[in-house]
Amino acid sequence: MTGADSLPPLRTRLRMLRPAAFGADPDGDRMERIRRSPNFADGVFQNPMGARSRPSGSMLEFAKVFFRKEERARRTPTGTAPVHATTLADLAAPPATGLRLTWMGHSSVLAEIDGRRVLFDPVWGERCSPFAFAGPKRLHPVPLPLAALGPVDAVVISHDHYDHLDLPTIRSLAGTDTVFAVPLGVGAHLERWGVSADRMRELDWNETTHIAGIGLTATPARHFCGRGLRNQQHTLWASWVVAGPEHRIYHSGDTGYFPGFKDIGAEHGPFDATMIQIGAYSEYWPDIHMTPAEGMRAHLDLQGGKPLGAMLPIHWGTFNLAPHPWAEPGEWTKDAAAEVGQAVALPRPGEPFEPAGMLPADPWWRAVSAPIAHPWRRSKGADTAPVHQEEVDLAGER
Repeated sequence: MTGADSLPPLRTRLRMLRPAAFGADPDGDRMERIRRSPNFADGVFQNPMGARSRPSGSMLEFAKVFFRKEERARRTPTGTAPVHATTLADLAAPPATGLRLTWMGHSSVLAEIDGRRVLFDPVWGERCSPFAFAGPKRLHPVPLPLAALGPVDAVVISHDHYDHLDLPTIRSLAGTDTVFAVPLGVGAHLERWGVSADRMRELDWNETTHIAGIGLTATPARHFCGRGLRNQQHTLWASWVVAGPEHRIYHSGDTGYFPGFKDIGAEHGPFDATMIQIGAYSEYWPDIHMTPAEGMRAHLDLQGGKPLGAMLPIHWGTFNLAPHPWAEPGEWTKDAAAEVGQAVALPRPGEPFEPAGMLPADPWWRAVSAPIAHPWRRSKGADTAPVHQEEVDLAGER
């Protein structure tokens, strides 16, 4: 046998050259299960309704907007973004009401629910990128080291984009006893990074698994997937319902608005709290991320059409991923909540709160934010639709 004859096939050799952060493509039995999914057609996973995953309009025009110097300055804090200082101490005692949420930044949330601990989309890395030297960099430090977080019963992943599935974080968690709940196909990445198959629950939409006595259900979302140079759309994206004996919570992952929120709410709600994506939106990709107004609408849909429970805005404040100003998602969510009378939690990263208790409401971002425009605001005492407001409110003036 010659040296050339002993080489593995070209496809295998190319896989060996891929950066580890790219993960792995599903194959074998996993790929066969993907092909049988009712949500897989024409060789790719399908959205519940049409969605453009590539930016619409002129890429040149988008680049001009995104890289314009004055616009770039508004997409980062003007000073040091505050992080809650006593996260570790605050988590030492169990939640008095049985449910506590701690937003760690972006879409990472620790949920303590009915005596169990669930960690959503944990990203402790410095950049959401396959490379340590390039890509969106963290705009605030993590509130506490991952190792200090303590045991976690389940890690839930919404999809495989870098700002939700982080290689160094997963490798750290792979050395623990936690179980991973992931959408169909995402398990291929985790296996490459050292998570054994017996510690994974890989779900299609509307499938449920039970971990440590709580139910976790993968529910539809309107988004897309992919980590490598070649996006095959062979890994699913999902939102998640977590149901304990006493409480129910919902994590949206990344999604555009779609009518399916009403169906999710009708089947699994109402919820004590929702964690809703309200950042990284743009007119260039309106189908795959929600604006704050759409996020509020989604929350109301999940709650049967009325203000109920607590809403925690996620997917903002930590990475610069879209053309909008850094603090705009928080400011506009506060406006949208006031419009409909919905209780909204606005914690600093790392600030635990119990949805049944006093919610953090201080607009902490104003101290380190450029002025934010308020394009809508209901006039005092008005019972009609919001009126348009041309003025720009300066941070901290209200």
